[in-house]
Amino acid sequence: MKILAIDTSNRPLSVAVLEDTTVLAAITVTVHQKHAEYLLPEIERLLAMAELKPTDLERVVVAAGPGSYTGIRIAVTTAKTLAATLNIDLVAVSSLATLAANVPVEGALVAPIFDARNQNVFAGLYRIKGGRPTVEIADAHTGVVDFLKAVAKYGEPVWFLGDAGHFSDVIGTTVSAATPAVSPWLNLPQVATIGLLGRTMEPVSDVDRFVPNYLRLTQAEAEWRAKNPEEDTESYVEKI
Repeated sequence: MKILAIDTSNRPLSVAVLEDTTVLAAITVTVHQKHAEYLLPEIERLLAMAELKPTDLERVVVAAGPGSYTGIRIAVTTAKTLAATLNIDLVAVSSLATLAANVPVEGALVAPIFDARNQNVFAGLYRIKGGRPTVEIADAHTGVVDFLKAVAKYGEPVWFLGDAGHFSDVIGTTVSAATPAVSPWLNLPQVATIGLLGRTMEPVSDVDRFVPNYLRLTQAEAEWRAKNPEEDTESYVEKI
């Protein structure tokens, strides 16, 4: 199976092309955030490097959030367009789960964290089973202290990844179990891992109606709903 994997849900722009479990080509760029400008040219370049045409692809796997609103939209829109145009599978993977998958230690508890500002985070807790992250605490937009208190109840060492360094002080005072030190590269999503996770996952059933997993409203939406509490709050994306 020939797979295209895409992740622009946070600062890095990452794209990979795989054939089954073999990575044919991959790139990660962290020096800019012009994802809308660079994503399609990078996809085209990687396919050329792998000596593939778009019509050779059989599945596109996308990190569908949480993370940057703009970054998620760019990746998901691109993935949906390719899936619909080429009539191939679309698979969505949690952006937090892809980070947790960086830890190759069976049984480890992994807490990927993205800074959502104002002492809030996008975070989840995963246990590595059979080399794959399985959910212990579902992805959520939550206060960092509340999340850490929930993690502390496990009483086990935890691998904190992503933006965890932003919260090192509160992690140290909230989670008493020793936490393994991590190499900096573990804090970056590995796009080949996204493709490998998505290779065996079920594709979305309706590409057109698929929406990203933002986990919170944009500020504009939140303010509008606060001023219009009686109005319809159904997702505009999902309306027919």
